[in-house]
Amino acid sequence: MPRLSKISKSPPTAVANALDRLGRNIRIARLRRGLSRDKLGERIGISRFVLADIENGKPTTAMAAYVGALWALDFLDDLQAVAEPDRDKANPVISPTDTPKPMRKPKKKTKLALKSGGQNHLDGRLFRRNQ
Repeated sequence: MPRLSKISKSPPTAVANALDRLGRNIRIARLRRGLSRDKLGERIGISRFVLADIENGKPTTAMAAYVGALWALDFLDDLQAVAEPDRDKANPVISPTDTPKPMRKPKKKTKLALKSGGQNHLDGRLFRRNQ
């Protein structure tokens, strides 16, 4: 059994409240549509027990299960707006088309290069690298 992450074991209060609220909203939407847990779970492809976990806001339930419930209840368009770059207030200077480039790690020196003091051995002769 995989170990639980810290956020799953003890989520911050804001996260726990958001999951509780989301689960409660999913339950209300299911009941308004007259769907049983079995029927909605069948549409999503999960068991009624997993759906009960979603409705209880359980933090260890897979994100895909939550998204599946939103999809089956026709709330997926609302989810699309979550974390949308145009709505991000943290750094409005970066446009949505700008993507951060991954940083490259500096190249490690090989054991041979370290032994030869930065020189490469080839056919028994020493060749100095252009530096």
